[in-house]
Amino acid sequence: MKQLNFYIFILALTIFFAACQPPTAPQSNQAKNTNVNAETVNNQWDKYVEGFLNDYFVAHPDFAVNQGKHEFDGKFPDWSEEGLKKEIARLKTEREKAAAFKDDQLDERQRFERDYLIAQIDKDLFWRESADTPHTNPTFYSDSIDPDVYVSREYAPLETRIKSYTLYARNVPNALVQIKTNLKMPMAKTLVKIGRTTIGGLADFYSKDVPTVFASVKDEQSQKDFKEANDAAIKAVKDFDAYLAEQEKSANDNFALGADKFKQMLKATEGVDIDLAKLEEIGKQDLQRNTDALKQECDKFAPNQTLMQCMAKASANKAPGSNVVEAATNQLSDIRKFITDKDILTIPGTEQAKVAQSPPYKAWNFAYINIPGPYETGLPSTYYVSPPNPSWSKEKQEAYIPGKGSLLFTSVHEVYPGHFVQFLHANRSKSKFGQVFVGYAFAEGWAHYTEEMMYDAGLGNNDPEMHIGQLQEALLRNVRFLSAIGMHTKGMTVEESRKMFLEQGLQDEGSAEQQAERGTFDPAYLNYT
Repeated sequence: MKQLNFYIFILALTIFFAACQPPTAPQSNQAKNTNVNAETVNNQWDKYVEGFLNDYFVAHPDFAVNQGKHEFDGKFPDWSEEGLKKEIARLKTEREKAAAFKDDQLDERQRFERDYLIAQIDKDLFWRESADTPHTNPTFYSDSIDPDVYVSREYAPLETRIKSYTLYARNVPNALVQIKTNLKMPMAKTLVKIGRTTIGGLADFYSKDVPTVFASVKDEQSQKDFKEANDAAIKAVKDFDAYLAEQEKSANDNFALGADKFKQMLKATEGVDIDLAKLEEIGKQDLQRNTDALKQECDKFAPNQTLMQCMAKASANKAPGSNVVEAATNQLSDIRKFITDKDILTIPGTEQAKVAQSPPYKAWNFAYINIPGPYETGLPSTYYVSPPNPSWSKEKQEAYIPGKGSLLFTSVHEVYPGHFVQFLHANRSKSKFGQVFVGYAFAEGWAHYTEEMMYDAGLGNNDPEMHIGQLQEALLRNVRFLSAIGMHTKGMTVEESRKMFLEQGLQDEGSAEQQAERGTFDPAYLNYT
């Protein structure tokens, strides 16, 4: 109430002083015309952004569906050679159109939005043209061909979603023909492997998980159409996987972007222009900072033991729960309560985050979150945690499941107050463009920052074991940073990267293997720190 009275007082003063001002001279015709012209350009910019988004959704229907634009359900982009060239040309034209709006024609919001839009185009163009990922990297297609939105996101009744999935499945065989045509062989071993996991691995998902989800749909015609399309998709994926398996025989180790292209990547995708030696030195300094902090905590938690022994002790203490999904679910309740009690930030809306086990085709990294786009309303997000690879030894599998502290700060990163909370706010942005597009470094940088911030705020009660968990996550990001630079600019091998994750990142065997391989197909994973 005191705050309200203060605002009323200020308003009264404003009115009083306004009344005391001398009459304003009438505007000249030139001034009026200037105002009208500025307003016209402002409106033109907003209309341009609306048109840009609509055209982007048409060119990228898979992306549109994940944003919640379900009029595009089941559709794929045109991945023919002509289609790929056409999209590059379209993006270059759009860049020219956006750049034609000058600073003095736009207000502050619009200037930021223009720069943001151009940055998004530059990022797209780098991956499509400079890095040539449609021809060199299967992960260019992995998210687009992922059917999770139809299977797991409850945006419509099953009776509707089965029809959307059926349309998607009908289009899978042609999409895979285009993908197979595009990918140039021979290819790096790790890229062939991730292609087999993320695309070839869909066959089991199609045949086991998907029919279970849609089994309750009663309409016979829908079930008939579904089975026919799904069977064709299964066959197409199996054939594609067999093709990649054959390519493993001639696969090589040529995954590196090279120093010039890596530097171009930093500039085009994040606006960072810096000497690579300087960048590497910054990364080494932060690695040392976190290693020194870990040594201090290990002296308390595991005195007279090596850092690896200390980390093994922390990893052996798993969070309570019958499995990692239950353990993470329990942690989320505690973290949310901590944020509320400490008044750390606002968690808008009523949306919730649930926890589930990653499907095998997505289990190449321990955790990720699937967040509905801004055109969806009130739907939950899903925080996925991956089981260890069943082909690993029992010891390796056990070590892969994070300890209590590491899982706690993974949950912070993915949900509270990391990705989930950030996207709750982003989806409420006044800028529709800002709702739809997000930068890699901005999203991952925020989520990683919150881990250390939450520990500093008291999460974990200053327990050395909990701090070790937070620092293990920090060291993981430090080594990603250095591995990306090393593997793509300095000739570092996958095996050398794996050893760095083990010895300096203090990761378990399974994670070290996954993270070293990830660096070959995701050179931008230095963006986490």
